[in-house]
Amino acid sequence: MENYLSFEQIPFGSDDFANNPESRCPCMLLLDTSGSMSGMPIQQLNEGVQTFRQELIQDPLATKRVEVAMLSFGPVQLEADFQTVDYFHPRTLTSSGDTPMGAAITRGIELITKRKQVYKEHGVGYYKPWIILITDGAPTDNWSEAAALIREGESRNAFAFFAIGVENANMEILQQIAVRTPLKLRGLMFREFFLWLSSSMKMVSSKNPGSSINLLPPTGWAEL
Repeated sequence: MENYLSFEQIPFGSDDFANNPESRCPCMLLLDTSGSMSGMPIQQLNEGVQTFRQELIQDPLATKRVEVAMLSFGPVQLEADFQTVDYFHPRTLTSSGDTPMGAAITRGIELITKRKQVYKEHGVGYYKPWIILITDGAPTDNWSEAAALIREGESRNAFAFFAIGVENANMEILQQIAVRTPLKLRGLMFREFFLWLSSSMKMVSSKNPGSSINLLPPTGWAEL
């Protein structure tokens, strides 16, 4: 029998820590793809995600340091596990189902915890992970455990959690879930939001891990 590697054995977007020993800056996107996002919202969200990738890949340092993972929910699906931007090729999101936000947050935090362990095992430094939740509704599952995990994680400085509400999002529930004040997206300005996020990621990844950073103001895309 021929001795060769099948494609299944080659991990896609494999961890190239030997060739790229740069510290990693993890960013987890939790994107609401429930039925209410159909039409223009999901279209604009897809375009925003592509903008995010295009902006980051133009920055040589961010390309080596920023790792993106993406979960969609309605139902919860891992669209992309943590990988550097050059390997990040998310499929086009479609909208269906309800809004299992609690399950999505819990899964996202689990993946970040696992990823940090991989960094430690490979002796690679890392920045405080960012979790970005984007939703246009209210959770249809139990979210109390997710809220407790966010409070606990933020208090330990384990990650920074940002909640962005779109259109008819239940901002009151988001305030109970997130420690930081949730922000309301102005109209469907996903592109402007992802430009802000990519600029923030570039800024964070250009510093040393653990450096204090003044966040860019959310001008242009948030209802302040």
